[in-house]
Order: sequence, then C-alpha cells, then structure tokens
Amino acid sequence: MTVVNPIEEAEALAEKLASLDLAGRLSFVAGLGGRVVFTTSLGIEDQVITAEIGTHRLPIDVVTLQTGRLFAETLALIDETERQYDIHISRYEPEQADIDAYAAKYGMNGFYESVEARHACCGVRKLKPLARALAGATIWITGLRRGQSANRAETPFAEYDAERHLLKVNPLADWDIDKIKAFVADNSVPVNPMHERGYPSIGCEPCTRAIKPGEPERAGRWWWEQDEKRECGLHVAEEAASIAVQQ
Repeated sequence: MTVVNPIEEAEALAEKLASLDLAGRLSFVAGLGGRVVFTTSLGIEDQVITAEIGTHRLPIDVVTLQTGRLFAETLALIDETERQYDIHISRYEPEQADIDAYAAKYGMNGFYESVEARHACCGVRKLKPLARALAGATIWITGLRRGQSANRAETPFAEYDAERHLLKVNPLADWDIDKIKAFVADNSVPVNPMHERGYPSIGCEPCTRAIKPGEPERAGRWWWEQDEKRECGLHVAEEAASIAVQQ
C-alpha cells in the first residue's frame, strides 16, 4: 500500500493548477472528491471565484464567516450574490457565549487596546466559526493572492494545512488586481460598492478603513497596529493550532 505524502500531494497539485485557467483550476479541484469548501469574505477576488462556481455549477460548498460586525454593504452583497448565481452561501456565526466572554475580559471594542485582544476577537468571531465551516472538508479554497500584501507574496496554488489536515487551494494566487477588475467588468460580477470608495480589502467594520494613495491593498485592515504582516489568523498556522487546542 502506497502512503501519500500530503506535502508532496500539495506540490503536485500546485504544479497541475499552474497550467490551468481559473475555471479549469476550480473544476479540477472539485473533481478530486471529498468535501470541497470555499470561504468567501465577499471581497472582489472572492466574488470572482464565487462567480465561476455558480456559473459552472461546481460541487463546492460556499461559506462565509458572518462575524456580527460586518458592513451593511457586505451583508447586502451576500443576498445579491445568492440571487445572481442561484447558490446558497452558508453563514457561520460566532457563539454568543464566546462573545460575552470576550467582552467581559477585554470590553466589546478591546481589540484597539492590544494585539492580544485583537487576536482574541478574531479568534472568537472568525477562527472558531471557520473551524466549524471546515469540519469534514478535504479541500479548502481561498481567494488569497500574491499581490495583496508582502506577507502573501509567496502564496502557492496549493499547500498542505497541517493544523487543519486538509489541502488549501489558492486558485487566484497569480492574479493581479487589474486582472480581477477586468474579469468583474467582463462578467458583470456583483461587488461591494465600498471598493470604489477606497476599500480594496473589507473586513469587520470597526477594523477596516479606506487606504491612502500608494498604500498596499490590505493597509486598511487593523491599521492601528505596527506589524506590517498583521493578519486575522485565518491563514496563519500558529493561530489555527491554537484554536484547535480550544475545541
């Protein structure tokens, strides 16, 4: 019996995906079997992936993390996207008990006070719901792109997520923002109107601002922190492992 090395499997998959277009990448991954999950934040790149899933009727579960603090425009876009592509986007919300415990320890907006408090908030509102969304999944599809930030510059087409024990696929890894915008325009993809108001990356309302000219796409996320590699933890191995211990 041949034992498959998951890291080598991911590398082989990445090499295969590099030769395909976006529709081909998604179709190939969907055909690998098991539960395939795409997590969308309703950002412009995620909308491109959702459009391809809906247009080609691919057997991929589309889910979103409804954190409880999203912009009204983001919530409206969830409904609009479902109508346009005749798909269902599953919403995963934080547990009220976790929110109450966070507020008791840090205050409802304590994330402004320290990196620890901000990570804890993301853990409650994003990482724990993500763990439920990915339960039973064999493949996790994301909208990560190399051009989003310096921290994502080496994003591969596929990698093995050792903490979650699944393959993580990033089919837009090599797309730049101009290609994203061209696809949206050519295919009438619904997008968040906030993108036109200087918000290229949109998360929770208290933690997102418009960027200034010349700033990186994700500069408006947790802008009060100094670490240029700041992330919410969804795509950081150490954070995933921490949440796994808490389950």
